Amino acid sequence: MSKVTRFTRFFFFGGAVATVLSACDVQVHDTTPDKYPANYDVGMYEIKATVAPDALVTPNSIFLRGFSGNQRIEMTPNRGGTEWHGEYAIRCQASFPLQIAAIWKIQGITTKQKVVPAREVKLIEQEPGKKEVTLDTTAGKAPKGGWTGNVKFRFSTQNSQITGAHIDPVSEDPADVNAAKAITITSSMPIDVPCGNATEVDLVTTVANAHGNLVIDTTNAAYPHWTTQVDFVPK
Repeated sequence: MSKVTRFTRFFFFGGAVATVLSACDVQVHDTTPDKYPANYDVGMYEIKATVAPDALVTPNSIFLRGFSGNQRIEMTPNRGGTEWHGEYAIRCQASFPLQIAAIWKIQGITTKQKVVPAREVKLIEQEPGKKEVTLDTTAGKAPKGGWTGNVKFRFSTQNSQITGAHIDPVSEDPADVNAAKAITITSSMPIDVPCGNATEVDLVTTVANAHGNLVIDTTNAAYPHWTTQVDFVPK
């Protein structure tokens, strides 16, 4: 056999091997969003991926699973097997690592696998309280000590503290300045705010109609300050 003949046969054989190998892969795309609004009540976040198998991959042999640290995330496919999703439960964290692994068979005999590079999914702290709160003051003479009420705050990604609070007028108008002076904060500082738990800042006024901005200072990096307009009004 000539050198040319041997080279030609090797060339075609090598080309066939390359073609077979290139038809054995599964393209896996992690389509999970980069971030989610943190939700302590539900505490579940969707993990998603799509797959595109090559020609020699055994039909219905693909299996996906997610990992977050040592936690496994079971994933299920759609009817066509092209989209996979799962639900990951986590609370009181600002982010979590995510990695998706795939395993499949080639012509029902050989098993292959791959792991998508790990990444971090952020959980965004939501507003800790309402922007406006109305508190009822019964018409007539004020009760002993005045009318009381509270404003609730909650954080979803970490334990926090309210380190300070004060009342500002809603404007520089003299009437608004006086209305704010009528409100007193009675809660002692600092106030612990355990992750996911609603915590109250207590207020009191001896004036049936009073209003102002309650400004809190916190240890939560997402909301070091927060303002709630408070209105004491009779029904």
